[in-house]
Amino acid sequence: MVLGIFMSVSVCVQAQGNDHVTEPATPEATEFYKPVPKTVVPGSHNSAPSDAIVLFDGSNFDAWESSKDKGKVNWLLNTDGSMTVKDKSGNIQTKRKFGSVQLHIEWRSPKEVRGIGQHRANSGVFLQERYEVQVLDNNDNETYVNGQVGAIYKQHVPLAKASVPSGEWNTYDIIYHAPQFNANGVKTKSATITVLHNNVLIQDHVEIQGTTEYIGWPKNEPHGKAALMLQDHGDNSGVSYRNIWVREFR
Repeated sequence: MVLGIFMSVSVCVQAQGNDHVTEPATPEATEFYKPVPKTVVPGSHNSAPSDAIVLFDGSNFDAWESSKDKGKVNWLLNTDGSMTVKDKSGNIQTKRKFGSVQLHIEWRSPKEVRGIGQHRANSGVFLQERYEVQVLDNNDNETYVNGQVGAIYKQHVPLAKASVPSGEWNTYDIIYHAPQFNANGVKTKSATITVLHNNVLIQDHVEIQGTTEYIGWPKNEPHGKAALMLQDHGDNSGVSYRNIWVREFR
């Protein structure tokens, strides 16, 4: 379906650069009517679009499991429709595995200050269990810029810091294209990611070089679809999450 669009556009581009192709003489000659895009009902405030997969609506952890043992989630389920990291209980991840997605997720640091630098409300959103978008309270709290809020950890500094005041809800809207590997396990195309933080563009279709390592260079072991993972940084971060949904597009 999508290939049809690309082929039609390609024909138009080739025609423009070819003196031997007859110029279209009518508007109809450059119009096409298939494939017809599907209709999606957009969500209102705090609700997901009609074709989204809702991963967390505040009522339960049914879509999630412990990253350590695939068992029960031990994070805190709050009465306000959010969940909060339970310190040293471990990361959690979706039971369902994903490739390329549009992801919406909301997060909040505690209003009260806990720690400094990387030890203040540190968590992370991991695409395919490997590629981290940093969650951190950077309000009056300096740290290395490729590890600040909104960074693709240790790889890409955000274009801006767009955080709301500590204790208020932030949003991440993420467009993620998964990497591709050939039959021999060699990466043929890097993952890319675009991130809007509170509706501000902070990562503009940047290339993910590989896994977002704390120590060492990015790694590129072959993989397929994998879970969305949320980090327990292990230092009483107090980070909360709510209203999490994805749309798959490949």
